[in-house]
This record gives sequence, C-alpha cells and structure tokens, in this order.
Amino acid sequence: MALTDGGDCLLSADEPLASLQRQCGGELPGMIAIPALLETVRKARRYQLKLARSISAQTTLEAISAWIEVEPRLDGSPGCEVRLASWQSAPLPVEDDTANSRHTDFVDRQVAELTAVLDAGQKVLAVSSDAHDLATLAEAMANGLGRPWTEFVTVAGLEQRQPVHWRLLDGARVSVEDSEREWRAVLHPRQIMGSNLADGFELLLVSDTPVTPTMAPEPEEVTAAARRSHLIGQEIAPALRQPIARIIANAETIRAKLAGPLSDDYARYASDIASAGQLLLGLLDDLSDLEVVEAEDFSTAPDHIDLAAVARQAAGILAVRAREKAIAIDAPSHGETLPAVAEFRRVLQILINLIGNAIRYAPANSHVWIRIERQDDLACIIVADQGPGLSQEQVAVVFDKFERLGRSDEGGSGLGLYISRRLARAMGGNLSVESAPGHGARFVLVVPADLEADEGTAPPTA
Repeated sequence: MALTDGGDCLLSADEPLASLQRQCGGELPGMIAIPALLETVRKARRYQLKLARSISAQTTLEAISAWIEVEPRLDGSPGCEVRLASWQSAPLPVEDDTANSRHTDFVDRQVAELTAVLDAGQKVLAVSSDAHDLATLAEAMANGLGRPWTEFVTVAGLEQRQPVHWRLLDGARVSVEDSEREWRAVLHPRQIMGSNLADGFELLLVSDTPVTPTMAPEPEEVTAAARRSHLIGQEIAPALRQPIARIIANAETIRAKLAGPLSDDYARYASDIASAGQLLLGLLDDLSDLEVVEAEDFSTAPDHIDLAAVARQAAGILAVRAREKAIAIDAPSHGETLPAVAEFRRVLQILINLIGNAIRYAPANSHVWIRIERQDDLACIIVADQGPGLSQEQVAVVFDKFERLGRSDEGGSGLGLYISRRLARAMGGNLSVESAPGHGARFVLVVPADLEADEGTAPPTA
C-alpha cells in the first residue's frame, strides 16, 4: 500500500515499493522516482479513474515487474492510493561485451567529424569532413592519397616511425593543425570476405568538444542566388549535423543501457529517437549531395582507378550491416581488376548506395553479387540481389527525384539513386536497372574504361 499527494509525491509506501523508490534515486516522502509508476499515477489523478497495469523497473542488480492498482483517494484528498497485486524480481542479465562494443563503434561513427578510407597499409584512399577546423587536414589528405594517415596528424606518444600496428593507434589522442580541439583516432578494420585478415580500415576522428560554427566572410561579388544554391551544404548541414549526431549517440548509449539500468520501454523509446536522428542525418547528406549535383558548375575529378578494388572496399565498408541480416556479399576476388577513368570518391559513393539498397531489400540468408565486365570502351560493374524485384512501372521511375516507390517506412529520402545516376553521367557513364517482380534487381554502373591501361601506360590505380 502507498499514498501520493496532488503533486505526485510518494507520501508513504510499504515494502518492497519503499526500497524500490530509494534505489531509483528518490526519497520517502518525495517525488515518485519510478518512471512507470509516476506515469500511471499522473493519469489516474488527472482523469480521476482507477487504473490497473503492469509496470517494470530496474535497480543496479535486479529487474522488477509488478501489477499495480492506482485510484484516486477515497477521502477526497488530491492524491492516489497505490496497491501492489504481485511483485517479481530477477537478476539482471549478464552484459554482452560484444554488443556493447558494437554500440560504442556505432556511437563513434555518428559523432566522427572526419572519416577516411584506408588500405591494408593504413594509406589514405578517400577522406570526407565537414568540420571547418579540419578543412586543412582534409585537403592535405585528399591531395596526399596513398600516404599513411599518421603523416598528416601528430599522434600523442608516437615516437616510432611507420609502420605501426593499427591496434596501437586505435584510441590514440591526436592533434591537428588549425584545430584547437583534442581529437581521438578510431580505427575499424574491414575484413576480407571469409577471412580474419584486414582488407583496409575506416579511420574516424572524434572530439568531445563541440565545434563552434564560424561563418567566413563572403566576397562582395557573391550573389544572393549563389548563396542560396549552396545554402544546405555550406550553411545548414554543418550547423545541424553535429548536434543531430550527438542526439543519436546519446540515444544509442541509453538504448544499449551503457549508462546504467533502464526499463525496456524507455530503451525502445531511445531507439526510436536514434532512428529518427539517423533519418534526419541521411536526409541532410542527400540534400547536400542533391545541391551539388544540380549545380550548373558541377563536375567530377576523373582519375585512373580499379573498379574491382573500389567494389571490394565498398563491400568491406558494408560487411557488418550485411552480416547483421545474414546476407553474403560476393565481391570481385583479389585477382580481378578492371581499370577505369572516374572519380574514386564518387564511384565509391555510388557503390555504397547500390550495395546498401541491396542489403536493405534482400531477404535474410540471401546473396548480393558484385560483378565486373568490360564492354568495348566502357567498364561495367553490376550489383545484383535476391530481393522482391521491381515491376516495369517501378523501373520507369526508380531514378526519379524523391521516388520511394510507395514505401511508408523510413528507408531513405528517395534521392540516393537519383544522385547516383547524376554522378555516373557526370563521369561520362550511366546507371541503369534490370528487374522483374520476384527476381531481384540488377543495377549496372558504367564508366569510361581506362584505355591507357590497355597500352600499359596508365599510372598506378587508386
């Protein structure tokens, strides 16, 4: 038996409710500290109704469930009477260290302000950053592709020269030129399919200090129309990306119960917050890319690349997501090559979109195939899945802007394929699809083949 007042304070309570109140951080008398009980009492008091339901709570050692009955006090006082019909407690399950590590990795990815793709020797293959105090670093790394990432930063306590094992660098504190913030390096190995060997790494730079947005003065000749054409990518996205990322990171920390015990209801609520934040971040990225590819002066920076190598890197980046759905990615083997002339970063972006879509829509325990072909003066890469496939009506509109094929889920903005085709065509190629209901989808990316490689004069591939 327990009594509350009109302000939802617990005035008195019998055991074991009194102990649970104290273990949840409350006092007796004091405001109800058990979230599920507080919500029920508020509803019963507000609507003057008798309510009965099951509630759950957690202490540092136990998971508690109880059946409670709450009704307005019969003596006319503004509070409620609370009665317990049953009470069950069980030890908390042992924490899954692997799952906690996976969630920590996820959080790092959300708050990272620089991301780089590295090869097996920790040499930079691609880099991306929106932080204004990392602009110099990102530019230097982009201009120094093929060099170890440690040449561009100062690693605390690192006295020996390369090569340094990646485990010694994972979590290392680094300082960056032009940035007053302290940074932490995070390295995620990308596994070779069916092997424990690393095919490369994903480098993240993470700071616990939020960025202070600065607006660079604009030249007088910059027109209002020009500012509007880059409004999202240069002003809105940088201002919103880090706050949203931190909301996602905090929500994921709560959902994984890394900050302490939490009822399943609140963990699911935190999961909803993280999912909504992910959707917002994806939409920001898509709108920023849309702004770029639709600009009148948009162009790509073609280089000599190996399409097979890019495909293997894209598959490695998405390997964890595929394993979570028990989907096998069949990428080109390490002996396969297909020289092409295209911008490495843009081809990787397209392939990540295509493979990510295949993983999203393919059923569990299925395959996603990535194949390469040479067709005269074109280099082709095909991404095929075993998903539900597309009707001819859907094939006709799948590359349209904001087209989501009637989906009501949160599976993207409907811009990924539109942007990918624009990028492919800007590189002198194209992106097409072949599909039929029940037979999966087959997306074909074509870019110019590297004719110099045929003559043996092409420079080293990216």
